[in-house]
Amino acid sequence: MTKTEKPIVPKGKAAAGGEFEWELRLYVAGQTSRSIAALNNLNQLCETHLKGRYRIEVVDLLVNPQLSREDQILAVPTLVRKLPEPIRKIIGDLSNTERVLVGLQLRPGK
Repeated sequence: MTKTEKPIVPKGKAAAGGEFEWELRLYVAGQTSRSIAALNNLNQLCETHLKGRYRIEVVDLLVNPQLSREDQILAVPTLVRKLPEPIRKIIGDLSNTERVLVGLQLRPGK
């Protein structure tokens, strides 16, 4: 992860129309252990459950603090699901896979 915004597009084809079905934005503050863990956990989760159907954008708020206003970010790391709608937010390092899957609505809550 660099100190600038860095979109990460995995291998695979986009959905019909050339757009990815899942657009995710991960807000971090530098290369802290929590930020790195969140990105690694998110990549693993997406490759397992959304392979080829997602795009992740990483926003480093140390470089671009003004970008936190758009999604009203109050804590980092925070994952924002932009698509599919509705927008969903998950705060933390994303290590609780079950909680993240429910939060992203990939799995129904209990």
